[in-house]
Amino acid sequence: MCQHQTQCPSADAVDREAARILAAFPEQGWSLLCNGVIVFEDTGEILPDGTMIEPHRGPARHALAA
Repeated sequence: MCQHQTQCPSADAVDREAARILAAFPEQGWSLLCNGVIVFEDTGEILPDGTMIEPHRGPARHALAA
């Protein structure tokens, strides 16, 4: 799917979120990556095979200071 040199990580790679953005819809909160992954602003993802990845952002920085 990816035509970039060097190729972007595949959808099943650990670093799949490092792929380039093909289409961004910030007003709707999602972007399509060139590896077919849809990423959401809450860090959730949908993989090309339909697998859903739950949001996985860490705790807020201010919560760590406590």
